[in-house]
Amino acid sequence: MLARNGGFHPGEMEIHRLLHIPQTDDPTAMGLPPHYASRVRASPLVALGALDDQGRPWSTVWGGERGFAQRVAEDVLALNSVVDRRWDPVFKALWDGHDGESEAVVQGNGRLMSGLSIDLETRDRVKLAGKMVAGAVAKDQNETRVQMAMAVEGSLGNCPKYLNKKAVTPHHLDDAELLSSTLPLHPQAVELLSRADLFFVSSTNGESMDTNHRGGPPGFVRILKNQKDEVVLVYPEYSGNRLYQTLGNLKVNPLVGVVVPDFDTGNVLYLTGSTTILVGEQATSLIARTKLAVKITVTDMRFVKAGLPFRASFIDYSPYNPPLRQLLTEQPSHVSSASHSTVATLIDRVPLTPTISRFTFDISLPEKEAKSNEPLWQAGQHVTLDFYDKLSHGYAHMNNSDPQSLNDDYVRTFTVSNAPDKDQRHQRIEITAKKHGPATGLMWRQPLTHAHQIPLEIPVMGFGGEESFRMKDGEKNVFVAGGVGVTPMLAQSAQLLLRNDAAEDNLRLVWSLRAEDVPLAVDSFQRIQGLAGVTKLFITGDAGASHVKQMEELGATAEARRLGPTDFSTLKGRKFYLCASPVLLRNLNEWLAGEDVAWEDFGY
Repeated sequence: MLARNGGFHPGEMEIHRLLHIPQTDDPTAMGLPPHYASRVRASPLVALGALDDQGRPWSTVWGGERGFAQRVAEDVLALNSVVDRRWDPVFKALWDGHDGESEAVVQGNGRLMSGLSIDLETRDRVKLAGKMVAGAVAKDQNETRVQMAMAVEGSLGNCPKYLNKKAVTPHHLDDAELLSSTLPLHPQAVELLSRADLFFVSSTNGESMDTNHRGGPPGFVRILKNQKDEVVLVYPEYSGNRLYQTLGNLKVNPLVGVVVPDFDTGNVLYLTGSTTILVGEQATSLIARTKLAVKITVTDMRFVKAGLPFRASFIDYSPYNPPLRQLLTEQPSHVSSASHSTVATLIDRVPLTPTISRFTFDISLPEKEAKSNEPLWQAGQHVTLDFYDKLSHGYAHMNNSDPQSLNDDYVRTFTVSNAPDKDQRHQRIEITAKKHGPATGLMWRQPLTHAHQIPLEIPVMGFGGEESFRMKDGEKNVFVAGGVGVTPMLAQSAQLLLRNDAAEDNLRLVWSLRAEDVPLAVDSFQRIQGLAGVTKLFITGDAGASHVKQMEELGATAEARRLGPTDFSTLKGRKFYLCASPVLLRNLNEWLAGEDVAWEDFGY
C-alpha cells in the first residue's frame, strides 16, 4: 500500500501468500519525487478516490489535457480540471457536499484521497496516495472548474500491462444529466459494461487509500446479477501487479469504489459497494478459466450522461490482454462439463504431415460415471483439455517477448475426429491437429516409446458442439473444409456413407488443402470407406498439380487451384456446413449467400 514506511500491510502479505507471489521490498517512493512528478504532468487524466461521509469509497476521472496536474511544491500536486459539480461523487466527498453552484474555497482537513495519473497513449501510469490540502471552486461560463492541492505521501510507477491505447482530448461539460441512481443498472449502463475495456477502482485499508486501473478485452467485467434489490459484478483479476495493493486492501476492508468511463460518449458509471476475493475453485465456479476474480456487490450507484470532461479515440489493444472470459452461466448449453477426475491419457501419435498428427487418448472416467450408458460425446463435437499444470511456469510479472504467455490459461479445444464407441465406457478419442503453440507442441514431443515413461495425462473439462452443426442422415449435406477444418466431418462421415446407394445425396465434401497436407487426405480416404468418392479437393501450392493424379487414383476429384464461387453452382439447394480459416469462411458466406449455411465458433 502507498503512503507508509513500514512495508506491506497484512492484507497485501496475505494476498502474496495466497497467490504465491515472491516477496520483495516495498518499492513505494515517499512523497512525489521529480521523476514521478514529470510523468504525472505528462498525463492527460488522473483517476481519483475519496471517502464519502458514510466512509464509502468512490472513484472518478478528471482532466482531458496534459499539464492539468502538476507538482507545485515539494510533495504537493495541484489539479486544475473541469468537473461535473452535480453528480461527481468524489467532488461531493472532497467538497463536503458543496453543490458547486457558487464559488467556494475549502480546507482539506486531511481528507484521505488517492489518485492514478494515466496516459493512455503511452501506457504510462503513476499511483498517488495522500490527503487533500485545500480546494477552490470557480464558475467558468457554464462549467465548474476546480483547483485542488493534494499532499502526496507516497507514489509508485506502474507497468503498462492491460492498458488499451487511446488518444484523449478535452470536451465541454455543460450537458451532464443523471440518468439513474437506483438499482438495477440502467440499460445504457449495461451496454457500457458490455464493451468497457477499462475501469478505475479505489479502496482503503483505513489508514490510506489506493486507486488503480483494471483493463482487458471489451466486456471483461461480467454482470452476475442485475436486479432491483441486488446488482453483482465480477471480473477476472489478471492484473499481474506484483504488489496487489488493491486486493490487499480488500482483504482488510471489502469496501470499494469503481468508475467506468465511456470514452466515446462521455457517459460515466459510478459505483460503490462491497467485494469478495475469489481464489481457485471459488473463481473457476463463476468464470471459465479463471483462478482469481473479484466479485463486487453494488450498494449505490450513479449513471450520468455526458459527465466526463474529455473524450478518447481508440488506437490499439494491449498485447497482454487475454481472451474474453465469460461467466459459466453464459456458456452455451451444448457445452457439457466433465468431472475433475476425468483424464485423457495420450497413448498414440501418428504423424500425417510435417505439421499435422493424429493423437489417440484413453479417457479414464470416475467409477460412477463409467457405469452410465450415455456416450461422452456425439460425433462432430469437440473436447476441452486443461494443460495448465503441464505448461504453466508459475508467476511472472512481465514478458514483452511473449505477453500472451502471462495470461495463457493453457485450456485448449480440439475437435474429436472419431465417433464414440457405444459398446465401451473406457473410451478413446482421436484428435487430428496442426502443430501450433505450447499445447500441441507438448503433444508432439511427448515420448511414447518407453514403458517406464510417465504418461501424458490431461484433465478433461468437457465436451461440446452445436447440435445444429451435426449433419443428418437423409439430408443433402455439403461439408466445406479448409485444411484441418475437415475434422468435425471425419467423425460423422462413416454413418452418412453407410448407405452406398445414397452416399452422394447424404454427403459431399468440398475440401481446400495445401499440397504439403495432402497426406491427411490420403489417410482420411484410407480410413473411411467411400469418403474419397464424395470428395472434391482443391489443392494449393507449388506441388499441387503433382497430387491430382494421386487423389484421382484414390477415387476423389481434384484440381490444382484455389476454391472459388463457381465451384458451388451445381450444389445449390443443399445444406452447407463450413469449417475453415476466418478469411475462407468469410468468402464462403459471401459465395453461399441465400443458401442454408451452418458453421460453429470453436472459440470456447
